[in-house]
Amino acid sequence: MTCAHKDSIAFCAFIEYLMQLVPEGRPIVLVMDNASYHHSQMSEAMLAFYEDRSMTIWLPPYCSDLNPIERFWRHLKDKACANRLFKQIDEVIDSVEKVLSIQNDLSHSDRFLFSKTFC
Repeated sequence: MTCAHKDSIAFCAFIEYLMQLVPEGRPIVLVMDNASYHHSQMSEAMLAFYEDRSMTIWLPPYCSDLNPIERFWRHLKDKACANRLFKQIDEVIDSVEKVLSIQNDLSHSDRFLFSKTFC
């Protein structure tokens, strides 16, 4: 079984989980990037199966500036790893976990915000 096939299976399992979680009458909008497993035959069949309950919006290819998670990956890299030399992989993991812990603290000033808030 290829990695892409495993990713397609995981993606389809997520879509099934999401559809069970959201009540039948509520519309679902999926904003999708162009990962290969999103375009697999299995994934496209799953999206077609639920097209009466969902709308899929595809981001343009190679347009990471439209994908909010890309901004977070940049923040994570800048805070956890940029311009630092680690002797052990465990140190990298610890640094990443520290940044993720800060991200989960809603009151922390170094937390990355996906949308600007005005006070």
